[in-house]
Amino acid sequence: MMPISMGFGVLFYQFFGAIAFLTPYLIFIMLFLTYCNLKLKDIQLSPSHFWLLLVQVTGSIVVFLVLKPFNITLAQGAMVCVLAPTGTAAPVVTGMLKGNIASVTAYSLIINMCVAILAPVLFSFVGSYQNLPFLESFLAISRRVFLLLILPFAITLLIRKIKPAITEKIGSYSGFAFYVWSFSLAVVTGRTVEFMMMQEESNYVIEILIAIAALVVCVSQFLIGRGIGKHYNDTIAGGQGLGQKNTILAIWMAQVYLNPIASIGPGAYVLWQNMINSYQIWRKRKSL
Repeated sequence: MMPISMGFGVLFYQFFGAIAFLTPYLIFIMLFLTYCNLKLKDIQLSPSHFWLLLVQVTGSIVVFLVLKPFNITLAQGAMVCVLAPTGTAAPVVTGMLKGNIASVTAYSLIINMCVAILAPVLFSFVGSYQNLPFLESFLAISRRVFLLLILPFAITLLIRKIKPAITEKIGSYSGFAFYVWSFSLAVVTGRTVEFMMMQEESNYVIEILIAIAALVVCVSQFLIGRGIGKHYNDTIAGGQGLGQKNTILAIWMAQVYLNPIASIGPGAYVLWQNMINSYQIWRKRKSL
């Protein structure tokens, strides 16, 4: 489904680019469906979550500062690949790898809340809003990011409090999020290709470097996450929590708040993380 979705995005980029305004609504639906299937009693914090969070937040800053002297767009593309929260499919892959689903679900919730708070701050300094006063840029970004990431969870809690049966019913259709994700992938791919086609002076070297940086970041995060998880007997959840990203959200954030070409980073990350997960699942099945 992933190559098909991206293929449609490339072939019909003008159409999907025209409906790119739907992206935040699609992300909202995916998160809402995921949270409706979330059992709060299964959410338990672990020391590993703190270290994963520390690596992700500080890592995004360090990566940007290291790459900024070479190229600002390259730095933005790599940074958003680190900052992006855990993907909604991470619990599914964790389950297929016989890992701790509750642990990665808990971290997914934590990092989504943290990104909602931190992204407006970071993007105010490194993104397209940096020419505005800090408070003005912070409010402009946080209004969209915070609502997009926090509101689905808040609505889920409210419905669960008033009518728990409704969330149970909606949660039973959480698999629909996969199809929303597939359509979203086509949309953001089309938008990325549209930005590339609109460049007056195409700098393919920078674009290739961004894709390579995304590969290095992806492999590093899976390895670091697994290392942290292994220390707490939670190897698989650690790797998935830090390595698997909500790339749809990352691409959208890059296109809206950073140089749009930086979205090639999370766009390439989609390929790298799915190649790694495919390999892990193949190895797991082979060992059974």
